[in-house]
Amino acid sequence: MAEPLRVFMVAGELSGDQLGAALIRALRRLHGEVQLSGVGGEAMQREGLRSIFPLADVTAMGVAQVVRKLPLILRRASDVVAAAVAARPDVLVIIDSPDFTHPVARRIARRLPDLPIVNYVSPTVWAWRPGRAAKMRRYVAHVLALKPFEPAAHLRLGGPPCTYVGHPLIERLDDLSPGPGERSPLGRDPLRLVILPGSRRGEIARLLPHFGETLRRLVQASERPIEATLPAVAHLAPEIRRLTETWPVRPRIVDGEAAKYAAMREAHAALAASGTVTLELALAGVPMVVAYQVSRLEGLFRFLITTSTIVLANLVVEENVVPEFTQEDCTPERLAAALMPLLSDTPERRRQVDAFARLPEILEAGAPTTPSERAAALVLQVVRDWQGGKRLS
Repeated sequence: MAEPLRVFMVAGELSGDQLGAALIRALRRLHGEVQLSGVGGEAMQREGLRSIFPLADVTAMGVAQVVRKLPLILRRASDVVAAAVAARPDVLVIIDSPDFTHPVARRIARRLPDLPIVNYVSPTVWAWRPGRAAKMRRYVAHVLALKPFEPAAHLRLGGPPCTYVGHPLIERLDDLSPGPGERSPLGRDPLRLVILPGSRRGEIARLLPHFGETLRRLVQASERPIEATLPAVAHLAPEIRRLTETWPVRPRIVDGEAAKYAAMREAHAALAASGTVTLELALAGVPMVVAYQVSRLEGLFRFLITTSTIVLANLVVEENVVPEFTQEDCTPERLAAALMPLLSDTPERRRQVDAFARLPEILEAGAPTTPSERAAALVLQVVRDWQGGKRLS
């Protein structure tokens, strides 16, 4: 029987918590007993992790919130380093949230130079601060990537070994694919629009006024009735209802992942904030227009972005099929003009639908193992390699 695997895991936000929980389950399937310590949320704790502090202590969105919470975040970073050194694990797995997890990993690496460190979810070195890739090589043994183009990016930028393990959304294809009768034919009334303004209060405050005016323009220009559904996170639903009560078409506001996916399966088109949701919509076959605005302070750093698109669906299909409008370009006039062709059988609509049809193959949806199982297998391989004498170059 294999010796228990001692794993120290550090997640920094809820999406990482979900990935961490799936990874723990996969490690148990492949290895057997796993002894856990580190930082995680409710999902990881249900799998047996005793988090050394609440995940919310280090979760912060936007520059202003980070500044307010910085003293606490710094204290918690020191707590993580001390706990990892005391635990002496077989492997450290840092999950996403690079602004928190990577400084922690560097400090742990200095204290425990013989500890292999696995980074689950690559930082966006291909789009932002590419110099981070080469620096990661000093302390990261292996990167587990969710996007198929990331291994080549790390190779080009001199980063650590990187393997594409698969995006977790490929395990949700059944939830995203419309069943018989769920999405009515495009020529049949009404037109169904799904509106996704983001899950953060700042995003919603900036985008909802633009989205409401965009909807008004669509209603005026369209000869057909339009219905709108707006999936919302539960704690922001009351605020969203208040902000949308004067819209020309009152959106049906739903909450929960199941309701969001149901809205996508029914939708003919979407107006969405940039983020993972664009890949969800693409897998559901929903043509979209993407909008994004950040604060003025954050907007000053746009010149540092090195990629031609911020839309995840575009990046994965390697073609800018989804129109995107950011900062001062994010206006109701432009959003409405880009959305109108998607509400009928046009070349613009067909171009997106055809590109999205390639996604399952690109994301290796037919692979015999799941992304979490491939990630777990690589974690175990890294541990074996390091125990066998292999180290960072």
